[in-house]
Amino acid sequence: TIYILVNSSFCFSHTIFIASDVVQNHLIQILSLVAMEKPISVNADDIRDEKVRVLRSIEPLTIDDIVIGQYVADPNATNPPASLSYTDDPSVPKDSITPTYVCAVLYVRNDRWKGVPFILRAGKALNERKAEVRVQFKEPHIHLFGSKEGLPRNELVIRVQPDEAVYIKLNVKSPGMKFQTEETELDLTYAQRYKAIKLPDAYERLILDVFCGVQTNFVRSDELREAWRILTPVLKYLEENKISPYPYIYGSRNGPKEADILCKKAGFQYSGTYVWKSG
Repeated sequence: TIYILVNSSFCFSHTIFIASDVVQNHLIQILSLVAMEKPISVNADDIRDEKVRVLRSIEPLTIDDIVIGQYVADPNATNPPASLSYTDDPSVPKDSITPTYVCAVLYVRNDRWKGVPFILRAGKALNERKAEVRVQFKEPHIHLFGSKEGLPRNELVIRVQPDEAVYIKLNVKSPGMKFQTEETELDLTYAQRYKAIKLPDAYERLILDVFCGVQTNFVRSDELREAWRILTPVLKYLEENKISPYPYIYGSRNGPKEADILCKKAGFQYSGTYVWKSG
């Protein structure tokens, strides 16, 4: 399972659907980088050729592949912002059905990724602000420690922001005489490993690329067309049928419960038994 996650605090107009902004601009790009084959060189067009090849292998989203949500006030909160719903914002119409959350499941129709779900998730007013890629590995056929249901899955996590890092969360035998497992990680946190190096933020890097004429990190027109080909049918369906988003409480982990159902149906398993500690 490939799980691409963005818990955002982005501001966007009440007339802009989060899938048109965050998913199309950001998550589709991350998906293509994760799923692309090795390019023949690091030349900008060779890299973008492979990204386009991946996007052309993805079928357009349908209404069954997506869950949309809109946050509502936390009933236990007494102070803003948690005590306010999205429609409590003075700039938002009270009857707005603009989603503030989206979860979508896509499949790349090629030999390498056949049957592997790519889950894209983005939302406002969730419990964390982060952007990461989470690759979840299937269980082995033979389990040496415990039952198949007893162990969380191993995961490779690429943390984009904050605190750039790459780590593998895995189950290991606990130190000592007992024959039991615990979750730990093999961790490469950039800020800890490269303390003497200034790590540029995303826009600093892009502005430098503009000055240097480097196009690798910029979207080519055929990439843009393919991204919209994937998203446009479901966006049109949602708009024409005025589909209302599912409510979710401000500060929730994964938006509406319907999103958890969609992820579970795709094969993703959430354990909640381990929290990565940056630094």
